[in-house]
Amino acid sequence: MRIIITGTPGTGKTTAGKALARRLKGKYVNEHSFCLRHGIGKIDGKSRELVVDAKQLEKALKKSLAKEKNFVLEGHLVCETKVPADLIVVLSCGPKELEKRLGKKGYSDEKALDNLHCESTQYCLKKATANYGKRLVLRADNSKGIKKTLALIIKAIKPKSFD
Repeated sequence: MRIIITGTPGTGKTTAGKALARRLKGKYVNEHSFCLRHGIGKIDGKSRELVVDAKQLEKALKKSLAKEKNFVLEGHLVCETKVPADLIVVLSCGPKELEKRLGKKGYSDEKALDNLHCESTQYCLKKATANYGKRLVLRADNSKGIKKTLALIIKAIKPKSFD
């Protein structure tokens, strides 16, 4: 099963991605680590964030994952790419919980506000639906914790994926 998990920072992509990859006994790919390993993007001097060209990321992911049949790819920018996949999970989170999580991660007020805006406009959901089609996209609210979220994702996956 080829699964992509995307969503606003702080929605639980990494936690869900790692847990799901373990459950599926598949390869786990974190977008940020992948970019650093493959020399994709540059660190912005002012924000100290990795700035990535989505088309370059897409090309590298397609090449790297071409022969993989069982993986979980997670990252915020993956919604802006089109990598062959069987399911796209867009994680979301309520604004109060998201603000709390971003604060724990040390986000500045300005960056937290940017991400809260992204979440409120459903940016990742809209991008994922435009790139992958409504049929492949599952929106999962991760406000109440990973156990419920994983149960929802697993329910959406065909049982034979766990054999």
